[in-house]
Amino acid sequence: MSRPGWLHVVKSVVAAGIGVQSEKNRKIDFQQGVWYQYAIVGVVATALFIFALVMVVSLVV
Repeated sequence: MSRPGWLHVVKSVVAAGIGVQSEKNRKIDFQQGVWYQYAIVGVVATALFIFALVMVVSLVV
């Protein structure tokens, strides 16, 4: 069993974030993944999402 690559981790975090994560990928994540990869990608994705919201609101207002 090899660890999932960063691209798989990013796709998995995005899919889980919008609620469309498949059972197959979830099992791969929990069985083969390491927690810090998902934590790093999750924090970065959250920061980018908040930044995008702030930019959209500042452009509208």
